[in-house]
Amino acid sequence: EKAISVEDIRKTIADTINLDAMTIENEYTGPELEDGSVTLTFMKELMELYKKQGKLHRKYAYKILLDIKSYFVEQPSLVDIKIGDDEKFTVCGDIHGQFYDLMNIFELNGLPSPTNPYLFNGDFVDRGSFSVECIFTLFGFKLLYPNHFFMSRGNHESATMNQIYGFHGEVKAKYTAQMAELFTEVYNWLPLAHCLNNRVLVMHGGLFSQDEVTLDDIRNIDRNRQPPEEGPMCELLWSDPQPQNGRAPSKRGTGCQFGPDVTKKFLSLNKLDYIIRSHEVKNDGYEVAHEGKCITVFSAPNYCDTMGNKGAFITLKGKDMKPNFTTYEAVPHPNIQPMAYAHSIVSLMS
Repeated sequence: EKAISVEDIRKTIADTINLDAMTIENEYTGPELEDGSVTLTFMKELMELYKKQGKLHRKYAYKILLDIKSYFVEQPSLVDIKIGDDEKFTVCGDIHGQFYDLMNIFELNGLPSPTNPYLFNGDFVDRGSFSVECIFTLFGFKLLYPNHFFMSRGNHESATMNQIYGFHGEVKAKYTAQMAELFTEVYNWLPLAHCLNNRVLVMHGGLFSQDEVTLDDIRNIDRNRQPPEEGPMCELLWSDPQPQNGRAPSKRGTGCQFGPDVTKKFLSLNKLDYIIRSHEVKNDGYEVAHEGKCITVFSAPNYCDTMGNKGAFITLKGKDMKPNFTTYEAVPHPNIQPMAYAHSIVSLMS
């Protein structure tokens, strides 16, 4: 047998996609990428298509994924964001495939634009059964406004979680298994954290099992991989705050729990004011903990159609970086249950 060359091993799914071989059928009436680029018109048409449960042509879906991968590959693991004194900046938490609630956020707070920037803080997919619609909407806005629309990786932007909690199955049902693999490649390049005006650090999960972790340490994480079982990358995606000082093993079995003293020490070391994280459902959609230094924001109301919680998002201005909270209830969605595409064993248990 001929030995497999290193080059063959390195070939990614993205390298194997041939867009030119994909034809647009005459009967396709959905949005089209003009000159291969996302426009505001395209995004508005895409959202309308999705509201009616339509499907973006696979050629355009693949093009968005290839372009977004090329973009994220060039980004650092920690992205610095500058917010002008009078500029409003919005941070949203978990969306979890709740497309109609995502549309409601844009109704309440305006579409993303250069003057209305957003950061979505991970867990865009899984559980909710409109995850494909959510992720293409978010990736589309990222391509349209790369310097005014930001996305952090969550613990659900991983192959294991996607295979269990529905996203993988949903992509296979709506497109192909190959596309599901391509999503895994793209998610490996999502930034792990964002720093707003050198004052506020935003990550999906939380802080670390070790003291002395610096912003440079986060910046230097080699992130192109599936989340490891331990260490800073894992903890950014998985950790949770606890009310008591010190640290404890996570109830989730991955990451750690960190107390107010841990938060205070980390902020002091890195000259930060507070952290924003997501990852946990909260009754009001948000929670202020650790004497105002650790804020949770969760943007999927009536999570899994069962929790009855509100969703929330945070707006702040560069001038004072003070968080303002907007809460909202769930809106109706078509009758496709959460976890409809999940692994059958999980569906039976959930």
